[in-house]
Amino acid sequence: MHDAVVRQQRLALALVWVVPALWSVNFIAARWAVGVIGPHVLALGRWAVAGAVLVLLARSELWRQRSHIRVAWRQYLVLGVLGMLICGAWVYQGARSTSATNIGLIYAIAPVLIVLGGSLWLQERMTLRQRCGVALALGGVAHVVIKGQWASLVSLQFVAGDLWILAATVSWAGYALLQKVWSTPLGATARLAAICVGGTVALLPFALWEATQPGLNLWNAQALGLVLLTAALPGLGAYWIYGWAQKVLGANRVAMALYLGPLYGGLAAWLALGETPGWHHLGGAALIIPGVVMVTAPVRARAV
Repeated sequence: MHDAVVRQQRLALALVWVVPALWSVNFIAARWAVGVIGPHVLALGRWAVAGAVLVLLARSELWRQRSHIRVAWRQYLVLGVLGMLICGAWVYQGARSTSATNIGLIYAIAPVLIVLGGSLWLQERMTLRQRCGVALALGGVAHVVIKGQWASLVSLQFVAGDLWILAATVSWAGYALLQKVWSTPLGATARLAAICVGGTVALLPFALWEATQPGLNLWNAQALGLVLLTAALPGLGAYWIYGWAQKVLGANRVAMALYLGPLYGGLAAWLALGETPGWHHLGGAALIIPGVVMVTAPVRARAV
């Protein structure tokens, strides 16, 4: 039994290193999708496919809990709007005018915003170290967004894509916080399945409108490939591995995936898209990564 547990922990530790690579696939796909498939259509396809698989896997539990779902359906719709519409389609919208490297760096502050939101909204206590980490991480994002041009900040023209990504990151923090606030009898797979259904419903009217716009071939091979790629890797793959590894290792040990996100995203953007990181990216990462570590590292209890 002990050997089996050790093997499971080793496998989980190995897979944790894979999670940020799967997430970075979404940033690359977002850039590949420009001019191929609309952001809402891609998000709809991604979460409809992922949701169908999850509903199939959790069908027995969903049926048993149908009375709860009937009562709490608004919660799953709101979570679908935050997690699938805004954190899905808006990322793809932002990728039309910003780089995959920027997306990865800005998204890296999500855990910082979750802790900050928990302090402001849920009255969760923040230590001085966490407050300093928030300041560092937010300063790093600002450095990336303005491309390090602090001296010419007044005359600087902001890239719209960075603002779309920043809005999506704030939405992800809200998505995570609401899952803390709204209790549910559903297990992780069934809950995500219900949220995917809510997100698919929310995305549908926007995707239908987008499908009427000229210049996009909705279901050619490239568009279909992007839908399947985003559903399989950053959708089902990353979500499942992260959730399973948390159960085996605990949330704090799995947090390394959050720290590795900007590194993996920048490397993937360089290899797949030819995006050479600038000094403002390196400067931003030098602030963001330590800031995230300071905010999310476990707080040691004081000796009494």
